[in-house]
Amino acid sequence: MRAMSTIKSVQESFPLVPRSVAGRAVLGKFFRAISDPNRLALLEFLVGEEHTGNECVAVLGLAQSRVSSHLQCLVNCGFITVRREGHFAYYRVDDPRVVDLVRLGVGIAADHAEAVAACTRLDAI
Repeated sequence: MRAMSTIKSVQESFPLVPRSVAGRAVLGKFFRAISDPNRLALLEFLVGEEHTGNECVAVLGLAQSRVSSHLQCLVNCGFITVRREGHFAYYRVDDPRVVDLVRLGVGIAADHAEAVAACTRLDAI
């Protein structure tokens, strides 16, 4: 019983998710920002070295406007940074926690791959 009270005390001090609706909405948007497969591919490409928007377009094989939209989403959410030099924009992941988060997600997804692949509820949301 003592262990349960200790866990409850820790959860009250450090909640898993924000207690406010607004805080949970921000956290949800945070995770939606990396939930897109193309944005995940961009994050992987931009780890460790910066690349131009044109290089990102070449890697993804999508229209420039789509890649630009994905890059802006990642910049606006703070997952990547952009450095402008003349007419060029250079993108990169600067926060190592972003890499850690994606790696953690890869591991969890691998452990639950069959269940996640079979989940039809996500398609309907």
